[in-house]
Amino acid sequence: MKERVASLDWPHIESDLDAYGCATMGRVLDAEECGELSLSYAEEAPFRSRVVMARHGFGRGEYKYFRYPLPRVVAELREELYPRLAGIAGRWSETPYPKEHAAYLKLCQIAGQTKATPLLLEYGAGDFNCLHQDLYGEHVFPLQAAFLLSEPGRDFEGGEFVLTEQRPRMQSRVEVVPLRQGEGVVFAVHHRPVRGTRGTYRVNLRHGVSRVRSGRRHTLGIIFHDGL
Repeated sequence: MKERVASLDWPHIESDLDAYGCATMGRVLDAEECGELSLSYAEEAPFRSRVVMARHGFGRGEYKYFRYPLPRVVAELREELYPRLAGIAGRWSETPYPKEHAAYLKLCQIAGQTKATPLLLEYGAGDFNCLHQDLYGEHVFPLQAAFLLSEPGRDFEGGEFVLTEQRPRMQSRVEVVPLRQGEGVVFAVHHRPVRGTRGTYRVNLRHGVSRVRSGRRHTLGIIFHDGL
């Protein structure tokens, strides 16, 4: 995983994050890894909780939070992506972040954020995810990632990843991110800085998934801060 993450086009990723609040990473996971993760959704042991979206007004579909210790692929993605994103996150928030993810998690633990937040999401026909932000406590790492585990056109139709951005005194801008199986997208959790004529200001972002029209869609979400 270290070599795969290192080989990504990080200058392009950083440029797109600054310009749009999200950036595609290309294919990071192979078909076997995607299949194993998708199949694990039916198991109970890897997870600490299950959320049915309709019960909470989050949309339709469901997701499960992993428990510690995380599956190998999930843990490696989290550990290898974090150092690459910490510099961008620090520049955005004007707050230095530890260089290693383990050190950042210690800060979360001190604040009482000890629950693992990486998750698997499962959508069927008619399911969708309302626009939202993944905020779980005092410590919020400004960036997160999602990896599509299913193949569009074969496993499902519809279900596009959507990001909206609200700038002051302007209408919302929408970004639709096309992904194939194994491909990832990194995006802003809450807000990002934008340079204007009167200096830099922050814009608010939310993300979600449009309606799945047929089939079944699985996604892996990588959140770098832990939860309460």
